[in-house]
Amino acid sequence: MNLSAVKHLPMSPDAHGIGPRNIVFRLRCARDDLRACTLYYADRACRQTPVIFSCVSMAVVAQDEWFDYYEVILQSPYKRICYYFELDDGKEVLLYYGDFFSHHRVDDRSEYYQLPFNHRADIVSLPDWAADAVVYNIFPDSFASGKRAINGQPCESNWNGQITHGKLGGTIRGITENLDYIRDLGFNCIYINPIFVAGEYHKYDLIDYFHIDPCFGTDEDFRNLVSTCHALGMRVIIDGVFNHVGWYFFAFEDVIEKGETSAYKDWFYGLQFPVQRPATGDEYPTYECFGYERMMPKTNTENPEVIRYFCDVGQYWVREFDIDGWRLDVASEINDAFWRAFRAAVKQTKPDCLLIGEVWESAQHWLNGDMFDSTMNYDFRKHCRRFFAERVIDAAQFDGRVTNMRMRYKLPIVYCQLNLLDSHDVSRFLSLCGNDIQRMKLAVLFQMTFMGIPSVFYGDEKGIAGLLEEEYRHPMPWETKADTLEQFYHDAIRLRNENPELRKGDFRTVMAQAGSGAYCYRRSLGNSSICVLLNNQSLGAEIPATLLDSAVLWQEGLMGHTVAPMGFAVLKQVKKQ
Repeated sequence: MNLSAVKHLPMSPDAHGIGPRNIVFRLRCARDDLRACTLYYADRACRQTPVIFSCVSMAVVAQDEWFDYYEVILQSPYKRICYYFELDDGKEVLLYYGDFFSHHRVDDRSEYYQLPFNHRADIVSLPDWAADAVVYNIFPDSFASGKRAINGQPCESNWNGQITHGKLGGTIRGITENLDYIRDLGFNCIYINPIFVAGEYHKYDLIDYFHIDPCFGTDEDFRNLVSTCHALGMRVIIDGVFNHVGWYFFAFEDVIEKGETSAYKDWFYGLQFPVQRPATGDEYPTYECFGYERMMPKTNTENPEVIRYFCDVGQYWVREFDIDGWRLDVASEINDAFWRAFRAAVKQTKPDCLLIGEVWESAQHWLNGDMFDSTMNYDFRKHCRRFFAERVIDAAQFDGRVTNMRMRYKLPIVYCQLNLLDSHDVSRFLSLCGNDIQRMKLAVLFQMTFMGIPSVFYGDEKGIAGLLEEEYRHPMPWETKADTLEQFYHDAIRLRNENPELRKGDFRTVMAQAGSGAYCYRRSLGNSSICVLLNNQSLGAEIPATLLDSAVLWQEGLMGHTVAPMGFAVLKQVKKQ
């Protein structure tokens, strides 16, 4: 038995409540090392000594290249639990508790692993609508100025003496006039990059958090957009930029003018006096900023006044405009206490408001139910890039990375991760595919059938390509007739919307062999399951024998029991009662 591979962390994604009497337990061990793994559990407040243990078998729910992941969802009568694992490799049986291995139990219940109390306040609670969401991400300057049109013209507006800029002419009304297009593709939620008053066209250098930028329209234009979306059964998520502000934000202006006597000198991080705006990018600012962007001074989000200000912003747009969610910019560079306060304020106003953090790395730290509901899953994009676009990893390696994405989080969180292939910050995925539509289609089908919320950047369905910022923030090509991709997006989204297994079912790998590009997985809910086989290689792929009696929901390149190179098959099975 490979003892060095065994891992379990109590009070973590390895042991967490998902309901008052439902608790997930996980244990990692070396791949193919154990014959059986059994969870023994007891009431840690039991009046008898030694406590009375019950047991339940655990099952391998995922594998990567090195490990097996055992899991059980325990239906427990106890809120306070002590527990241990019995590991059996066919040659030896060991007990694992308290991070040690033993051949026998002990009388002292405190030596076992503990779930002190399955408290309802610690159970991750997510908006009911989130798992059903399919998101269309709009970069407002680049999307539309009218019905199926964008004028492509720069814009300047005056806001209380400050000039704000647009680059391509997109407006809030333009989004509203094209909601039918978005809805007809099957999307039921839009996420809009920043729309508040700011200097540059991207609107990440904020001047006024309480109004729509005049280059994009008016507050009433936005109110109409939200109400129209809601009438169409669509949700609205907007971008919250709180890590930094723009040069001409009122508090920073005051610091520039008054220096150390400014009432707002503690609103910013790392100020050195005198504070000056560097004339060029070659000069280092005398304040902390976003990256090295001198025009974006970093806010001091541990300051109670700053916390109150941004909590007011968060509540204002929820209360006055009824938005459904916030995407939170540079979330990983802001202190935890700020996010806990922001969450409490927003959820008090609208409990089912979705909070999505921009975190490019592993986000477990922020996803314990006290900060965000979700994060932008850039790991999803990274793994899809290596497998579908570049084809530098095989199906086994891809499945290992997918497994890692799933097992690092508490179970409910996985269903709300925002899974994207591209965004306003990265190259278009079609370009990463070398403009190969077949590779793009396989990645999109995986996106629409995997656990989590699919998020599509505007124009992907029309084949927008580009590796550089000027290219991937291209104006929406309304005149382009990208029938193949548009229809594919429409059909893939419909597949997801019509089959709850793909939104709320569990996930199991069916086939992922080393050296192969054929990847097959099953999404199951109740007595029904949907299997997806993606053949990302130049050879045909045989459908696994266990799926040969399945009904075909959708296919491209299915010939008998073989899926053609770069083809796919979506199959449905229903267990007999």
